[in-house]
Amino acid sequence: MQCVIINPEDVVAVALSDLKKGSVVSTAAGEITLADDITFGHKFALRDIAKDEPIIKYGYPIGRAVCAIKKGAHVHSHNVRTNLKGAGSYEYCKTEPAVLRKSSVTTFEGYLRPDGQVGIRNEVWIIPTVFCVNHIARELEAYARQKLDLYAHVDGCYALTHPYGCSQMGEDQTTTQKILSCFCRHPNAGAVLVLGLGCENNNIEVFKKYLDPDDDRLMFLNTQDVEDELESGFAVMDRLLEKASSCSRQPVPLSKLRIGLKCGGSDGLSGITANPLIGRVSDLLVAAGGTSVMTEVPEMFGAEQILMNRAVSEDVFRQTVSLINDFKEYFRSHGETVSENPSPGNKAGGITTLEDKSLGCVQKGGKAEVNGVVRYGDTVRNSGLNLLQAPGNDGVSCSALAAAGCHLILFSTGRGTPFSTVIPTIKISTNTALYEKKGGNWIDFNAGSVVDGANFDELADELLDYIVSIASGESSVSEKRGFHEMLIWKDGVTM
Repeated sequence: MQCVIINPEDVVAVALSDLKKGSVVSTAAGEITLADDITFGHKFALRDIAKDEPIIKYGYPIGRAVCAIKKGAHVHSHNVRTNLKGAGSYEYCKTEPAVLRKSSVTTFEGYLRPDGQVGIRNEVWIIPTVFCVNHIARELEAYARQKLDLYAHVDGCYALTHPYGCSQMGEDQTTTQKILSCFCRHPNAGAVLVLGLGCENNNIEVFKKYLDPDDDRLMFLNTQDVEDELESGFAVMDRLLEKASSCSRQPVPLSKLRIGLKCGGSDGLSGITANPLIGRVSDLLVAAGGTSVMTEVPEMFGAEQILMNRAVSEDVFRQTVSLINDFKEYFRSHGETVSENPSPGNKAGGITTLEDKSLGCVQKGGKAEVNGVVRYGDTVRNSGLNLLQAPGNDGVSCSALAAAGCHLILFSTGRGTPFSTVIPTIKISTNTALYEKKGGNWIDFNAGSVVDGANFDELADELLDYIVSIASGESSVSEKRGFHEMLIWKDGVTM
C-alpha cells in the first residue's frame, strides 16, 4: 500500500513511503500521477483544490488552501494555512454514545492501599519541598537503591526533583504545592519522604496543609534541623523501605486501572496508526469500568467540537468549553497566537497545521463519552474518559497525568523520544522504521504494523495484554533504563 485516505470525504492522501514525482499511485479515489516528490507521512492532493478551499483530512478541515493546488501536488505548510482563531462559541450537539467493544481481560496484579486506591508500583518516593535539597534527595535515592534487593515487595526508589519551592508567589506557589501533594498521595508510592530545607517558602509546616495528616505512608525530614542530613536521611529511608515492603501484589479488577494518553514527536502517521490504536485500548478500558485521561489542551484546538459533542452531560460540555477557551486566553495573555504549533519536527513528519495535529491527537480518546474535566493539580475523580488541563509540552503534560493519579501513560511517537515521567511510560511507535531503530531502547510497542496489514482490534488486544503485564509488575523499556522526570507548569513571578 503506497498511501492511505483516512476518510472518504478527504481531499488528500497520506504517503506510506517516499514517493517520486511523476510516479503513478493507486488510491481509493483512482490512479494519481504525482506532481511533486512526497515524503513518507506527507500529503498529496486527490483532486484539484481551489484557492481558499478547505483542506479535508480525517473528514474535517485542517486549514485552507492559500493558492490553487493541482491534483497530485504536495499539500503542506507552503500552500495551507490554519483557520484557527481565538475563543469560540460552541453548541452542545450530543452524539449518540458509541457501543464499546469489551475485552476478556478483567484483572491485573496491583497493590491495594488502605484508602481503597490501587497502585501498580510499590515504590519509595522522595519529594523535595524545594530545589535546594535536590542533590540530597538524589543521594538518599542512591542509598535506598543499593538496598532494594533486601525488600522483595519494593519496586524502586525515586527522587522527584524539581526547580521550585521558593521565591514563588501566590497562585504560582500554590500550583507547586498542589502538584507535589498529588505525588505524596499517589498510589504507586508505598512510602514517601517529604524532604525540606527549613527556610523555604514551601517549608514542611506550610506544605503539610496540603497533605492528609492521617496518611501513614508519609515521613518528613528538615535538613537544617539535623546535624548530619545524610545520616538522618539514611535512617528514615530504612524505615520507609520497611514500611513499603509490608504490601504485596494481589488480583484487582481492571476497572481500578487509570491510564494517561499522550503523544509527542508526532508524524504524519500518528493519527493513522498509534493514536487510533491507543483510542481502541482506551475504549476497552472504559468498557471495563476503568479510566483514561487525555490532556495536551492546545492540541485539541480545531478538534474540540468532536469532544464537546461526546460530553456525557451539559455540565461536562460547559466544563470542556471553559477548558478550551481558558487555554486560548492563556495564550493571548502572553501575546501568543493559539495556532503556534505544530513544532518543526511535527512539520518535518508531515503535520501541516494545528488542526491537522489536533484531529490526529484526539484519536487517542477513542469513541467513549467524555465523562469529566480535571483541572491542573487536581486528582481525577470520575471513571471513563476524562480531559485534563495541561499544555502539550511532553514533560509538563506527562507529569500532569501522573499527578492526576494515572498509573501509567501510553505515549505515541513518530519521531521518537526517550523522555519518561515518574510513572511507567509506554512508548508506541507510529511506524515500523522507528520501532526497528529504537525498539527495546526507547520504544515498547509498534503500531506501524497496522500499515503492514495488522488488524486494529487484534493489535489493541495485544497492546492491552502488554499494559496489563506492565501494571502487574513487568518493567517498561524506560523503567529498565531508570528514566524518571517530573516537571511542573510554571506561570508566575519569581522573587
